[in-house]
Amino acid sequence: GRLAVRRSAADDPLVNRYVRPTLAGELIGALAISEPDAGSDVAAIRTTARRDGDHYLVNGSKTYVTSGVRADFVTTAVCGDFPGSGSLHLLVIDKGTPGFTVGRKLDKLGWHCSDTAELSFVDVRVPVGNRIGEEDTGFLAIMQGFAAERLSLATQAYATAQRCVELSTRWCRDRSTFGRPLASRQLVRHRLAEMHTRAEAARAYVHQVAARVAAGEPVVTEVAMAKNVAVAACDQVVDAALQLHGGFGYLRDAEVERHYRDARILGIGGGTTEIMNEIIAKGLGL
Repeated sequence: GRLAVRRSAADDPLVNRYVRPTLAGELIGALAISEPDAGSDVAAIRTTARRDGDHYLVNGSKTYVTSGVRADFVTTAVCGDFPGSGSLHLLVIDKGTPGFTVGRKLDKLGWHCSDTAELSFVDVRVPVGNRIGEEDTGFLAIMQGFAAERLSLATQAYATAQRCVELSTRWCRDRSTFGRPLASRQLVRHRLAEMHTRAEAARAYVHQVAARVAAGEPVVTEVAMAKNVAVAACDQVVDAALQLHGGFGYLRDAEVERHYRDARILGIGGGTTEIMNEIIAKGLGL
């Protein structure tokens, strides 16, 4: 079965045209799902793709698209019928296709190393061959992709927390106040101990869930829990790290200042903390 899948992927023209060059660093791709009126509610997507012979005619708009400005192509979620019909496709749309424009680059609180854009599609003709998978399989593909995205964000969260523990530990050893290193004070040592514990606990749980996902287990609830656990740990640790750094931590010269800003998106991207709680509640049968 796995061999057949590998052969199928190797023969897929979209893999050869987009995936391989992207992995080689020759192309940049983006994923466009969110719209002004549709985020986690994927079924509410309004960007349409009407079949016109060997092409789809795409109309609509997307927002919060990571790498949307510099992307060479955008994998775009489109509605094949009407919003809520369940007819969703994923189409690969090349930059430069007539009617496809980048509306504007969005200014953000954090993640300044990554551009975020609004995209517009007006009668954009996309070859049917640029559809990923069969018709009406977009919803399932997006849901499966969410698991990987959420685990990736959870990993970023615990890793950011671990980095902030390292920076804070070093700072508290080197920084002296009233003639003594900060780390010599019990209050500071205990704060660092709590930060380290939260980061390590989040790491262990995320790794456990990731192993289950890799094994093919249906762990949608656990993925949501892992994301929330890691994000909560990160929020607490980056806040404590900036506090321990004092006035220096509030300056752009401080690495913890950047982590403080960058961490805020982790409880929003890939499904908000509130959406994760709803998934967890459903897993409890509520």
